[in-house]
Parts: sequence; structure tokens; C-alpha cells
Amino acid sequence: MRFIVIDGMDGAGKDTHAEFVRRRYAERGSVIVRTHPSDSLFGRVAKASLLRRGKFFHLMAAIFYFFDVIYSLLRYYGRAETVIFVRYLGGVLYLPERYARVLYRFFRSVLPTSPYMFYLEAEPEVCMERVARRSESEMFENIEDFRRVRERAFRILKGWKFINTNRPIEETRREIERILSELDRRFP
Repeated sequence: MRFIVIDGMDGAGKDTHAEFVRRRYAERGSVIVRTHPSDSLFGRVAKASLLRRGKFFHLMAAIFYFFDVIYSLLRYYGRAETVIFVRYLGGVLYLPERYARVLYRFFRSVLPTSPYMFYLEAEPEVCMERVARRSESEMFENIEDFRRVRERAFRILKGWKFINTNRPIEETRREIERILSELDRRFP
């Protein structure tokens, strides 16, 4: 089984590029894509909490996001030739850094990982411009949080494939395609 993670900043193009990756592997066999927060009960509570403000909802979003990811792992991991998770361990980056580091190390040690882990990032201003087009605004969708999360990602997520999405979609896709081809040769 090929386990692919497409994580990253809000507005960096995770869903767009996950769809490209899905199409690539659908030609080769079965594919499951899980986006988090998902449509499970845990995901719906996480999403509702993200649309609110305050420490209580921040905590609720984090807890239910974690349960949502675990639910998806238990239900879908290993059930197709390729399983793609949109958002995964990168969710810890939205926590204060002292917690983010510890929780990332813990989750990385107990949850499945893969050489196919991508983190999509862009300049905070670019992300802000992209999310401003959406009908809903989540609690972390502001320039300060985008800067903080981006910096944390570079410091904490060792071994991930960082993909800058400031550029045109086709350039980003070509880079992802090149990396996927290399990984597929190494891990047939």
C-alpha cells in the first residue's frame, strides 16, 4: 500500500493537488482520499470548532481533529492500493510551539508515516488572498497565524517534501509529479 500525505497551510492548494495525485494513482489501481476535517462526527465537530474563536474552541478543534484522523486511519488505512490523507500530522503546527514539537514527535512515533509526505506552503499573503475567496473563515486564517505555522513547519517537519505553491499550479504539479516518480521508483 502507498500512503500519501498532502498537508500544508490553509490556502496552499492541498485539495487541488490531492486531486491531481488521486487521478495519477487511480489509473494504477484503487485509491481512497480522506480530507480532514472529514464528514465523520469527529470531523464535523472539529470543523464547527474551527469556525469559532477562543481557547475553548481551539482545544475542541485540536481534540476532535485528532480523533477524526485516528478514525480515518482505523477505517481506511490499508483498504486500497493508494490511500491519500489531506491533512494529517501538520495539524499540530497550529498549537503553541512547545506542544507542537512534543505532540508531533509522539504522533510520528505511533502513527503511520511514509516517504510520500508533502507539506504545501506559500507566502502568508498569498494564502490570505486565497482563503479570502471562501465563504467561511476559520480561526487560524490570518497573516500572523500563517507566518507562525509556516515557520514551525520548517523547524519541526523533518523529512517531509516541502512544496512552495506561490507559483502557477502547473509548475507545482510538475514538481510533485517529479517527486512522486522518484518515490515510485524507490518504493514500487
